[in-house]
Amino acid sequence: MQIAVLNERRPYMSSLIRRRCGHVYTEEDGIQGDMLPYLHIWHLQVPTFGLMLWLAAVAAAFVMDRNFKRAGIDADAVGMVAVAALLGIVGAKLWHVIDTPVEFREIGWRVLWDPAGFAWYGGLIFGISALMFQGWWAKIGMLKTLDLAAPAAAIGYGIGRIGCFLSGDGCYGIPTTLPWGMSFPNGIEPTLQRVHPTPLYELAAGLVIGLWLWRRGGKAHGTGAIVGQYLMLSGIARFLVEFVRRNPKIIWGLSNAQLASLGSVVAGVGLVWWAANRPATDPDEAAAAVEKAA
Repeated sequence: MQIAVLNERRPYMSSLIRRRCGHVYTEEDGIQGDMLPYLHIWHLQVPTFGLMLWLAAVAAAFVMDRNFKRAGIDADAVGMVAVAALLGIVGAKLWHVIDTPVEFREIGWRVLWDPAGFAWYGGLIFGISALMFQGWWAKIGMLKTLDLAAPAAAIGYGIGRIGCFLSGDGCYGIPTTLPWGMSFPNGIEPTLQRVHPTPLYELAAGLVIGLWLWRRGGKAHGTGAIVGQYLMLSGIARFLVEFVRRNPKIIWGLSNAQLASLGSVVAGVGLVWWAANRPATDPDEAAAAVEKAA
């Protein structure tokens, strides 16, 4: 299998750059960055962003399926994740178009098919709506379905961010002098400056949040508590990361994503408070009851 680093959208030409074995070096400051916007496998050109998006959906489906089994629920978790992921992609693209109308003015409706440009909160809203409908349809319960999906959503989001990192699609942060600052000279949106590798920050946050929610889900809790914690923790994580991302500030020195994060935190606090006043259920007891009934 032959793998090559490609960048057809924005070719970068500079005497400062030397390519060696798929790596990029900057002679000026010694920064090294590994970027794979595309994998060239025989005659196929595979975008790493799309590949990692697929891997994120697979990981999320696995985690949610395990959560269903732990709760004793006989439903198609994999199918639910597939539908939610598909609608989440649609929502992420629509949110991005609304959030950055300048792209629509420049290239028109083609922006909807552009492989770059997805907004997390659009995907979150559409994905949650899809899960709630499917949970209601399967008679699991909308909030209970969201509780079961929360760890999978956090882990899937973190893995998906690896695609942003590999492709250098502009989701990186502002310039930094920290030792782990990186440049993305061969990315889809290239930069020679040392910048915050914010996709890696979000990868770490997603995995930590997912592990926390998985452990909390295995203990007694009121319905809605787990998804409430997910909204709180993911909102806080995104709010903090935005301080070192390149997104423009909208109001009060905050970006659009930070304003959405505040809404997520408020909704999460409300759900956690509401769940605390509901009867707590133990997943192990619920699974045992289902097996006994069967």
